[in-house]
Amino acid sequence: MKIAHALIMAGGRGSRMMPLTDVIPKAMAPFYGSTLIAHRIEKLKEVIPNIHITVGYMGSMLAKHVIEHKVNSIFNTIGQDNSWWIFNTLLKDLNAPVFVLTCDNIVDLDYERLENDYYALDSPPCMVVPVKPIEGLEGDYIFYDEQNRVTALTRTKKNDIYCSGIQVLNPAKINALMEACDNFYQLWGNLIAVQQLRCSNIYPEKWFAVDTLAQLNQANGR
Repeated sequence: MKIAHALIMAGGRGSRMMPLTDVIPKAMAPFYGSTLIAHRIEKLKEVIPNIHITVGYMGSMLAKHVIEHKVNSIFNTIGQDNSWWIFNTLLKDLNAPVFVLTCDNIVDLDYERLENDYYALDSPPCMVVPVKPIEGLEGDYIFYDEQNRVTALTRTKKNDIYCSGIQVLNPAKINALMEACDNFYQLWGNLIAVQQLRCSNIYPEKWFAVDTLAQLNQANGR
């Protein structure tokens, strides 16, 4: 069954991109004549029919911006951590996989291969997508067993793969397994404890995280 939903998390403050984020949300940072989030929305619309956005900081400005790009729903997560939406929005009862991305990842994905990999791994509650570490970019190192079950996500012990921030998850399955939790570190830890977090075999074709103004300039080829 084709994955029909994607969610872009765009609620963060973006403090490392000040002073730009004093006047606009990070997701609206300029990117090749558009914005980070508008570029991602338009790419997703080519393959995914239902696109959802979380907003927080400067949420009304960002909501107006993404409405212009005809997204399906917007969830206000101001004051909440990054996994709050899984347990407290209309998506919590969705018994179907959702591609989850962050607004600050510039990425090229083969959605069909990721979809096939998700189903080949028995449609877990959550599948994280790995990426090779990039010098200067922080990340959580992934450790997993021969069945692709994640055994640890950590920044203290090094490995040759990062967690990219891209996931495929099923909100209803997660809600059936655990009580609500605030953030993805807690969520992943809970899933690791019951051997229900998987690591994909598919890597992004391109991946870059924009956390600072210097990285934004680099992403724009400046």
